[in-house]
Amino acid sequence: MTKNAIDIVKAARDESHISGHEIRKLLFPDFFELHGDRCGTDDPAIVGGLATFNQEPITVITTSRGHLLKERIQKHFGQPEPGGYRKVLRLIQDAGKFRRPVFLFVDTAGAYPGKSAEENGQGQAIAQNLLKVSQIPTPIITVMYGEGGSGGALALACGDEVWMLENSIYSVLSPEGFASILWKDVKRASEAAEVMKLTPDDLLKMNVIEGIIAEPDNHQEVCQNIAEKLQSEINKLSKLSEAELLAKRYERFRKF
Repeated sequence: MTKNAIDIVKAARDESHISGHEIRKLLFPDFFELHGDRCGTDDPAIVGGLATFNQEPITVITTSRGHLLKERIQKHFGQPEPGGYRKVLRLIQDAGKFRRPVFLFVDTAGAYPGKSAEENGQGQAIAQNLLKVSQIPTPIITVMYGEGGSGGALALACGDEVWMLENSIYSVLSPEGFASILWKDVKRASEAAEVMKLTPDDLLKMNVIEGIIAEPDNHQEVCQNIAEKLQSEINKLSKLSEAELLAKRYERFRKF
């Protein structure tokens, strides 16, 4: 049965949806976490570090919503603060020194909008990621596995390719926010979801993403599908020279 847009939004937010913790555990059992942004903070909403993928060293970065309520509050329910984006940039810059591929897994409603984030340069941190990550000469692939909201997600998707699970979304803001701003009526969120074209099928048709990854109910099968896609894409990207990789990445964003 074909799902409409709001059904996919609900599925992306569902508690039974695969988590970043599961992806790290099933895909990268030797994952070693690295902490801090080297500016005095260590945002728990971003979990990143080193691992191997098919016996090759890689950098893995995931957003994290947490599990118990206390942990979720600490992580702002998966919404990174400026230090989180600076941590991401640090890890990818480090990967670039060794041409170590980078995999980013994103499930966030957006960057944390609180006072502390604004005081510490949320907009500037996101802008620096957009500018600098796009210039780092190593293969960078992003997988949207839940919500991909606004600049908070875009700052984690400025590499070579973006893939989406079947039950994920990628949009400028939430359907509720869209309906509230455009129509002053949050009850029209379902209508907004259709208008926003935020589903994987819509985004693939518009060439915003590279493709869609099948998402069965079994999370091990989901991870297997992710692994197969990452392997095929990293094989292609790794054959490019640094100049070719950056030129291809530049053209990808210029087409928008």
